[in-house]
Amino acid sequence: MTLIQDIPIPEDVIFPPGDLYSDEPPLETDLHRLQMTLLIQCLEWLWQNRNDFYASGNITIYYSPRQLKSEHFRGPDFFVVLDTERKPRKSWVVWEEDGKYPNVIVELLSDSTAKTDKGLKKQIYQDIFRTPEYFWFDPQNLEFAGFVLLAGKYQPIEPNDQGWLWSQQLGLFLGVEENNLRFFTAEGELVPTPEEVAKQEKIRAEEEKRCSDRLAAKLRELGIDPNTI
Repeated sequence: MTLIQDIPIPEDVIFPPGDLYSDEPPLETDLHRLQMTLLIQCLEWLWQNRNDFYASGNITIYYSPRQLKSEHFRGPDFFVVLDTERKPRKSWVVWEEDGKYPNVIVELLSDSTAKTDKGLKKQIYQDIFRTPEYFWFDPQNLEFAGFVLLAGKYQPIEPNDQGWLWSQQLGLFLGVEENNLRFFTAEGELVPTPEEVAKQEKIRAEEEKRCSDRLAAKLRELGIDPNTI
């Protein structure tokens, strides 16, 4: 019997190989659900022309046919796998995905999960997944931290002047903006949601129409038909 942080892993717990469904409970609060969706939407919008990644959240990662199946381990709240096919999946089954593990993981802390996220999960992501970057964020008290895998051990990522943490894997900063964890480009620009993009485009179109209307009115004052220009 194997032990991970004093939690016994029975050797006879066997998952069948193949197409496995995710088996995750709902996220604890609306804040957690909305935060997960926000990260997924923003990255998928930014990388809309890319087909070499998979971004998801709150789905099971099956990393071994012999795997702990209990409340002690749940799928990451948000994760990204690079250099893989962009397509819908029921779960992430490592042995069906060329042995690939997530490149980046973000866990959303809560009172009931913080100890596991900072302990057992961090150890699994470091020692088994070998995930290069691991972040956690609490949507309620805004606690935020990130770690990079160096020489097999997670080391804290130093924040920049804005308090953002750089993700080398994503080529983006992660930082807290208006109580949400958001992505920022290397140039410091906020990565928008599709809704924010649509709103910005609507505002821009309305401003262009106002400018056009003002110009047309001025031309008419001068006795010029704007339709002839």
